[in-house]
Amino acid sequence: MNNTRFGTTLLLAIGVVGFGGTMRGAGQYLKIDYPASTASNELRVAVTYTLWIPDGVKTLRGIIVHQHGAGTTASIEGSTAAYDLHWQALAKKWDCALWGSSYHVQNEKIDISPGASELWFDSRRGSEKTFLQGLTEFAAKSAHPEMDKIPWALWGHSGGGIWSDVMTTLHPDRVIAVWMRSGSALMFLSHPEFTRPDVPAALYKIPMMTNPGVKEKPKLDPDAPDNRTEVEKMKGPWLGNIATFKEYRAHGGLIGFAPDPRTGHECGDSRYLAIPFLDACLAARLPDKGNKDQTLKPMDASKAWLAPLFGDEAVPAAEFKGNANEAVWLPNESVAKAWMEYVKTGATSDTTPPPVPFNVKSISKTDQGTEITWSAEADFESGIQQFIVLRDGRELAPRHARAADAGDALPGCFSEIGREALLCRRHREQRWTEIRTLVAVTLVSTFLSRCNFGVW
Repeated sequence: MNNTRFGTTLLLAIGVVGFGGTMRGAGQYLKIDYPASTASNELRVAVTYTLWIPDGVKTLRGIIVHQHGAGTTASIEGSTAAYDLHWQALAKKWDCALWGSSYHVQNEKIDISPGASELWFDSRRGSEKTFLQGLTEFAAKSAHPEMDKIPWALWGHSGGGIWSDVMTTLHPDRVIAVWMRSGSALMFLSHPEFTRPDVPAALYKIPMMTNPGVKEKPKLDPDAPDNRTEVEKMKGPWLGNIATFKEYRAHGGLIGFAPDPRTGHECGDSRYLAIPFLDACLAARLPDKGNKDQTLKPMDASKAWLAPLFGDEAVPAAEFKGNANEAVWLPNESVAKAWMEYVKTGATSDTTPPPVPFNVKSISKTDQGTEITWSAEADFESGIQQFIVLRDGRELAPRHARAADAGDALPGCFSEIGREALLCRRHREQRWTEIRTLVAVTLVSTFLSRCNFGVW
């Protein structure tokens, strides 16, 4: 519930006719562009890095990296990541920056031909160096010199999952936690130019989650002989995520497996488990505020829960009856309960109301009516999907939050007669929980003496 957005609307005597201006979420936005290099050991596709830093943070404690997948569409979508209100709420809670990358690939190929995606998602081919260079430049631009030293929490989808996995093998001491949605390094070993990363022992102390969509399962004939090679048995997001889970877990790695029953390769509602998972890991592992020693804390083994692979019930680790090194690892009870719901339904419950809109102001526009503006914070559990304006209990003008609007405000509208209510809908689809908090707000207006702002 941490990130502020601003809405504005115009009251007119004959009803709703327009919207006012918009603003981005509060905070500092920085951007760096790097052109494609021609050197074989450097990044050979162009990239834009966008960084968001919450207002009021004197010393950053970490960076949450949100890494898109392969292809041109994913590259475009990646450009909005740093503006995502829900992820900003997580970052602000822990005094972290939010990092979004957009690698400007030229085609849909996933190899090392010119303009293709493997040139960046295998971070050993130059994107690691460019990422570290970006950290140094952002440190200077933002006046946060600690950015060169603080740790990272990595989220990656598809090729972004491969990138996150490989980066963790290269920098295990800098990685707080990893979420791999439909992607990990092992799934790409069928490509001869992609070599298996060397996995340091330190990686097995890092909390991780693999999260493929159930609809990504390959369709195999159960009656046909299985002539696949070992590498082919790990090919693709579903098999690759399972192989990564099994390999890391066999070495005692702190890794879970969360199959999404509703989706294929798309992300679905995975953020509603990913954010609580990373939240728990940040709480457990971040160095104390003001501590010059940036060594990450170990996870508390006494809080872990375990579940059988492909099962949907978890128990405290001490109560688990099977082989712990084959079990799904979960960091604590809260995440375990969310996981149990997610693997059954593809979603998680949230019974908390979004925060009430605040800073409500009205300005008379003479013959044009009255302009009302407000601020609102993203719900930490669910984000914001839209504001809804009601008049006498009837919906007037919902304003939706779309991915393309990630940097814009979510304005509402009012007519000037009747009892109005501003409803703040959480980001999740089909989330209309009947939980309402009404706050009476006195408006300085010749038309309205009072307006109720409510939230669902």
